[in-house]
Amino acid sequence: MSEFRIHHDVNELLSLLQVRGGDGAEGYIDLLQKHRTPYVTTTVSAHSAKVKLAEFSKTPEDFLRKYDELKSKNVRNLDPLVYLLSKLCEDKEMLQCLQQNAKERSESSASANSTTTSSYTLPQTSTKMSMQELDELRKKLGNVTASSNPAEVTRKMLRDKHNKKNPTQPNPVFPNWVYDRPALIGDFIISPTPAGDPAASVGTLPLSTQEQFVVEDLLFVLVGVDGRDITAQPVLGRQNRSFIVDATLDMSVKELVNRILPVASYYSTITRFIEEKSSFEYGQVNHALTAAMRTLMKEYLILVTQLEHLQRQGLLSLQKLWFYIQPTMRTMEILASIASSLDKGECMGGSTLSLLHDRTFNYTGDSQAQELCLYLTKAASVPYFEILEKWIYRGIIKDPYSEFMVEEHELQKEKIQEDYNDKYWDQRYTIVQHRIPSFLQKMADKILSTGKYLNVVRECGRDVTCPDAKEVLYTLKERAYVEQIEKSYNYASKVLLDFLMEEKELVSRLRSIKHYFLMDKGDFFVHFMDLTEEELKKPVDDIVPPRLEALLELALRMSTANTDPFKDDLKIDLMPHDVITQLLRVLAIETKQEKAIINAEPTDGVLSGLEAFSFDYIVKWPLSLIINRKALTRYQMLFRHMFYCKHVERLLCNVWISSKDFKQYSLPSAKWFATAFALRQRMLNFVQNIQYYMMFEVMEPTWHVMENNLKMASNIDDVLCHHTSFLDNCLKDCMLTNPELLRIFSKLMSVCVMFTGCMQVCLPERKRNMKASPFTEFKAEMFVFSARGLVPMLKQ
Repeated sequence: MSEFRIHHDVNELLSLLQVRGGDGAEGYIDLLQKHRTPYVTTTVSAHSAKVKLAEFSKTPEDFLRKYDELKSKNVRNLDPLVYLLSKLCEDKEMLQCLQQNAKERSESSASANSTTTSSYTLPQTSTKMSMQELDELRKKLGNVTASSNPAEVTRKMLRDKHNKKNPTQPNPVFPNWVYDRPALIGDFIISPTPAGDPAASVGTLPLSTQEQFVVEDLLFVLVGVDGRDITAQPVLGRQNRSFIVDATLDMSVKELVNRILPVASYYSTITRFIEEKSSFEYGQVNHALTAAMRTLMKEYLILVTQLEHLQRQGLLSLQKLWFYIQPTMRTMEILASIASSLDKGECMGGSTLSLLHDRTFNYTGDSQAQELCLYLTKAASVPYFEILEKWIYRGIIKDPYSEFMVEEHELQKEKIQEDYNDKYWDQRYTIVQHRIPSFLQKMADKILSTGKYLNVVRECGRDVTCPDAKEVLYTLKERAYVEQIEKSYNYASKVLLDFLMEEKELVSRLRSIKHYFLMDKGDFFVHFMDLTEEELKKPVDDIVPPRLEALLELALRMSTANTDPFKDDLKIDLMPHDVITQLLRVLAIETKQEKAIINAEPTDGVLSGLEAFSFDYIVKWPLSLIINRKALTRYQMLFRHMFYCKHVERLLCNVWISSKDFKQYSLPSAKWFATAFALRQRMLNFVQNIQYYMMFEVMEPTWHVMENNLKMASNIDDVLCHHTSFLDNCLKDCMLTNPELLRIFSKLMSVCVMFTGCMQVCLPERKRNMKASPFTEFKAEMFVFSARGLVPMLKQ
């Protein structure tokens, strides 16, 4: 997995940089794999990589500012990317390549610009925007931003996304007055200053009076209401709120006020976050988090109420206010920081929990801060773990707001038997990376597999529940929920495996398929080919499928295959292509040999029944997960290959039967027959040996290996892996995945069929006339002479 991740990340980065040439990418991938260590993304290594990049950058301040911004959004894999870039800076060859690439891109863009300007001449004006024009543009953009509420736009986007995914259960919509009620939000109401007589400046009053007025103003500001001498400023975008303090205040009073005002700014940020994220569109995790924050804000408001009580009794001074507010300031700062990071990162579901977990883990040295973050994370994780519990204990996903790491797609299990490229098992349920909480990253694959196993059993009409089901709670010690996931995974694996192996008889089904597709029942094929030989010699358009089905039924009843309980699932299938064309198209071998074969041997001609014949097999859910259309197509390719070899063998044996009474001919007239007989025997030996090799050297040993592996399999993924490996090994060892070998084998079989056809024409004529015509004699001898040239190839 790590090697794949390195390949993906490096190729993605170099493609973004538009570096030409793949050799450099592969070389750098190999270099990273040789020097990688499991500790490259620790805090120390990430910090050193950041410092190195800052030193290398032409604008280190901009780089550090951007790094801090991305870090505040909790962007995943940021530190590994910084580490990779720091290694790129150390590689001089790579830097030269990048510089050369940049130079080529600039030259190409310059040539493109010159081409454009040749057809259209730009007016001779300055391309640089003046500062005045830039300020005007900023004002316009600011007006547009102010007129359109970004929170409202985001809510609409999330609501439309949810309603599109769940048209039958759309999100509830609050009435507009819920969002247009500034007096009920709890945050500052920005309104124009009312006209009237200006109040006397507070700076002209005595110091004690100034302090009393300022304390009263601060108590208002701390709960989101403007004071007389301290007023809040409008917030643009996601900025923190700022305040204007009367400039005439005494310097000592003003200094203390500026120390306390950040608490009011934190309160404003938290209040706006709670109000926005409480909407339905932001998901249950954010709902739970805002509920926990609201509980803490109630405690904060109680504190402010107690301070106001002291102030009315005349017992609260500015110094006492600063003293009492100290413990709360740290709490409010942490809450505001979390709210800002979640807002900037537009976090929902698993990404919200990842940010909270990282904050909790980073406050290891600060017990109070860690306890606060732990409280928030536990509260926010409750709805997520409820979804997780239903998934790993029952195989059910109930995720109305698309927050869970596993996403369900609308795929029909019936199509597994219809579509060759259907990937129900891989695509019905998939993992969405950005929704995985960081503390569940290592267990993501097992969580996905656990629910999939249980879901398969549930879709068969059985209600399953893990007997070891317990409530999953968030904790900094991962062992607690890791053990629960392990128990549920083991239970789900055992339930599905026993269900398929015992109740659905998977191994017996595979043996039944082996009887027919891999020609395990020899007498059945003898009866079947004797019965259908004349019918299959016809062109495929002249064959009546019901007649073939009736002959198949008769052959099954007359042979040992009659004891197979699944024999009724065997069907006839007439394919539109011959076996060679099917192999090349289904395996998607994009090579020159494939194109040469297709061009040399077009398939638009009339196919005979022997060339188009194949078996098909009816497999129902849930066995269709294992024996899907892709697996059946591979079985069909193996069968058609073997069936054609059997057909050629029968043709060669029929030639021998036709020539068994040739001993009565005179020796001179049988001169050409001796060579033909030797050639026929070599052809027969070749066809029989190739069949022996495929059946007894490839298929049987590989089958026994797969059967033993299935007995030791611990989950359904192992069963899929072993079955797919069996088919792949059979196709490869039977020379069906090599275009060059397919071409040679196809020509050899064609020569054998041509030879038998010629012999069947020549021998009856000789038998009638006891001496063939000169033309027939010449034709037979020329064919034997040309065919003898293939004898060295047959020996090989």
